[in-house]
Amino acid sequence: MSVATVDDLLTRERRDDRTALVDATGRPFDAHWLCTTSWKAGNFLRHAGVHRGVTVGVVGEGPLALLAFFGTTLLEGTTRFGPPTDLADDEEFRALVAPVDDLEDGDYDLPRGAQRVGYGDEPDAPDVHHFDAGLWSENPSFPPLSIDPDTPILTDDRLTATHEDVLEAASEVVDRVGLGATDRVVLEESLTDPRAVVAGVITPLLADATIVLTDGDGPEKSRGEFAVSSGPVPEPERIDPGTVSL
Repeated sequence: MSVATVDDLLTRERRDDRTALVDATGRPFDAHWLCTTSWKAGNFLRHAGVHRGVTVGVVGEGPLALLAFFGTTLLEGTTRFGPPTDLADDEEFRALVAPVDDLEDGDYDLPRGAQRVGYGDEPDAPDVHHFDAGLWSENPSFPPLSIDPDTPILTDDRLTATHEDVLEAASEVVDRVGLGATDRVVLEESLTDPRAVVAGVITPLLADATIVLTDGDGPEKSRGEFAVSSGPVPEPERIDPGTVSL
């Protein structure tokens, strides 16, 4: 299958019952769930004004944070994991997806018109959209896409990477470490580093391997054959995000 942009990793043809994601508790999610729920996330975030050329901030390291990233990607937006709290002057910033408590505490200063999208407990604040409820009720399909490979997908305080950038970097990692479809890749680094997103999320998706999220205290079954980490790990193979070329 030809993969030109990251949305090609979430197509209908890739939906099956293989495990694509494991959360920090050891709970598995299959590729059918990952693709379909990413489409739902995109449909929901569209209502929050997400579209090509805007930035979405995402707070957190779990499956819902990844779904917000994939949903933003399908809408041709750019994701910034772990954004700063003072965003009032960022005219391209359109939505912040974060735990409800973080949003209702008023820690983030957003530009006029930017939307707050919370996950976890149902929000009390009327201006906070509930991501969990939206995913449950949204349309489980998505319009056909034609995304330019030069479209930005990830940003932080030092770089902005395009679809082409992250797929080239992920392909290099797959070839260098020999990652295969039966392997599990444990993500030990924060999603705030785009290189960690490439190594721990895009790379296993590209290889049909399994993304394994961990909080450091997860069960033994949450380990794998590879780990994305800048330090020592129990896995046989380590992928240092510093070696990812972006």
